[in-house]
Amino acid sequence: MTPTDFARHLTRFLGDYLPAHRNVSPNTVASYRDVFTLLLRYCKESHSLSPDRLRLDQLNVAIILEFLNHLETQRHCTCRTRNQRLAAIHAFFRFLQSEAPDHMVQCQQVLAIPFQRHERKAVAYLEAADLTTLLAQPDCATVQGRRHALLLRVLYDTGARVQEVIDLRVSDVRLDTPAQVRLTGKGRKTRVVPLMADTVRALEDHMREYRLQDPARIDEPLFFNRQRQGLSRSGVRYLIAKYGRQAHQKQSSVPEVISPHVLRHTKAMHLLQSGNDMTAIQGILGHADVKTCTIYASADLKMKRQALEKAAPMAPKPGTPSWQSNQQLMDWLRNL
Repeated sequence: MTPTDFARHLTRFLGDYLPAHRNVSPNTVASYRDVFTLLLRYCKESHSLSPDRLRLDQLNVAIILEFLNHLETQRHCTCRTRNQRLAAIHAFFRFLQSEAPDHMVQCQQVLAIPFQRHERKAVAYLEAADLTTLLAQPDCATVQGRRHALLLRVLYDTGARVQEVIDLRVSDVRLDTPAQVRLTGKGRKTRVVPLMADTVRALEDHMREYRLQDPARIDEPLFFNRQRQGLSRSGVRYLIAKYGRQAHQKQSSVPEVISPHVLRHTKAMHLLQSGNDMTAIQGILGHADVKTCTIYASADLKMKRQALEKAAPMAPKPGTPSWQSNQQLMDWLRNL
């Protein structure tokens, strides 16, 4: 069977354009793949359009809008998930504009489908005392506990995403002065983050305990499970949730539910509270746009309170004339 134009373009989009031209990670490619799997399944079940015979001109705005509605009403996806699915579809049709210019109008119509507005959740982070309690939960008297304690410390110290820590190899760590770790983030962008003295000592002990200084192990994962296999995202989430529950039982101010990203947010907030500017925080966290860091400034109640206190001397004093005392202006406003 001859492939349809949709099949050819989708294959090139996922197999060549995203990994080779956009340099996205395998996880991103898999995420986009899953979106189109859902879309093709919907087309088949709701419109009897076989994936093998689906043409580009059949994938119009009406079907895509129906698919997005299906995600919300039938699959009960959140607004964020719906927008993520639409972002993948938008990316494909932006790719199509240069690959299939005869479908330009169709592409622009699809790209005009707006994202839904949603309420942004408050940034969750830990105060210094709560962070100390969390980091103290692993039992460092055991081999496994020491490994888990180091994992938590590296996640906080570097402000890394979970995938960035999972992908760390022994070769990415430098313990000589200046101690640093090389992280590979979204879009396979690499950044170097300095390591603090306590983390360096813990890493030296870890590498000595597992003989990771051996040149033959330079490409092995820095963090692994009992089988010396690299950790999974779900495995890291499980560990942090486990120690988060333990910390909550010892100190009620610690949130009962802690996700790996909370440690990243905590690092960002502590950097901001220490007086660092947004550009420095952006460089450490690896955000593509410095504007992303402004969410931390807007989330810090202490900094907001300090800003209000600084402005307090400029506030009108009790003796300042009010609108009510200016009868001429009030008369004019009433007659307007």
